[in-house]
Amino acid sequence: MLKIEHLSTSYKTIDGDVHVINDLDLTIKDNEIFGIAGESGCGKTTLLNTLYDIVEFPLVIDQGRVVLEGEKNGSKFSYESGQIRKTWWNNISYVPQAAQSVLNPIVRLKKQFVDSIPKEDRKNETEAQTLERVANYLKELSLSPDVLEAYPFQLSGGMRQRAIIALATFMSPNVVLADEPTTALDVVVQKGILMMLMRLQKQLKNTLVIVSHDMGVHYQVTNRMAIMYSGSVVELGNTEDIFGDPIHPYTTMLVGALPRVGEDIQRVGIPGRPPALKDPPPGCRFAPRCPHATDRCRKEVPAFREVRPGRFAACHLLNEEVKANG
Repeated sequence: MLKIEHLSTSYKTIDGDVHVINDLDLTIKDNEIFGIAGESGCGKTTLLNTLYDIVEFPLVIDQGRVVLEGEKNGSKFSYESGQIRKTWWNNISYVPQAAQSVLNPIVRLKKQFVDSIPKEDRKNETEAQTLERVANYLKELSLSPDVLEAYPFQLSGGMRQRAIIALATFMSPNVVLADEPTTALDVVVQKGILMMLMRLQKQLKNTLVIVSHDMGVHYQVTNRMAIMYSGSVVELGNTEDIFGDPIHPYTTMLVGALPRVGEDIQRVGIPGRPPALKDPPPGCRFAPRCPHATDRCRKEVPAFREVRPGRFAACHLLNEEVKANG
C-alpha cells in the first residue's frame, strides 16, 4: 500500500521555485492496478519519482510524505520518504519510461540481475544457483534465458522493456511503478507489454501503478485511476466509472476526445494548453480552458472532496451539486 499524505513538491531554480505537486492526499490500495493519467507536463513522472524516493536536488519535498507499508514473508514493514530507497527491488520497484536509463549498456544482463538481488537473499547460494533461479523466472515469463548473456544494446526496444519488467518483478515486490511502459513501442509490442504487466500483477497479487498519457492504456488495464492536471489530482475513481460517467470538466473533455470504433466523425482535442507550472493562474487551474468556468472558478481553488460514493473531484460546480443533494 502507498499512502500519499498532503504531498507537495517543487523544483528549485535560479528563477524561483517551480511547484509541481500540490497538496496531494490519496491512498493506493493493495492488490490493485492504479492509473495516473493527464497531459504531458502535469506532474505524473515527478509524482512517480517521489513515490519511488528519487528525490534529489533540484527536486525537493516541500510538505507531506509518502508511506510504503505492507507485509512480506510474514513480516510487516513500513517505510516513508527518505527510507523507501532502502527497499528498492525488494518491496518496491520501478519500470522507467526508457529501459536504457536503468540498464547499463556495457554490462551483461545476467550481472545486472544478480546485482539487483539483495545480498541477504542470495547469501546461501552460488552465483550459478542465483542465475538458475533467474533463468527459470524468465521461462515463466516466456522469455528465453539466452537474454542473460546479452548486452542491453543488443536487444530490441520491446525485449529491453520485457527484461526491465522481469528485473523489476523478480523479487516479488509489493508495489511496482511503471512510467509510460509502452512509449515508443509498436502496437503489437505494446499489447504484449500490457498483457505481461497484467499477468504478473494477477500472479503476484501486488500493487501496480501505471503512469500514462494514453487513456486507452488505462481503459484496458487499470482498476482505479487518478486524473492529474497542472500538479493536482482533479478526479479519482474506478476506471469504469471515469470512462462511463466522467464528472470533472477536464476528465469529460479527455474522454470525449477519444475516438470510437465505427465512428466516422473527427473528434477534437481540448482547446488551449495547460498552464506553465512556474506561473499558474489563480483559482482553478483548468478555468482558462473550461467552458463552464465562473468568476468563482477563476478566483478560488476548489477543494478535492468526495462528491459521490467512491468518486472524488476538485470542481466548484460539483461542490454545489453535493450541497444540493446533501
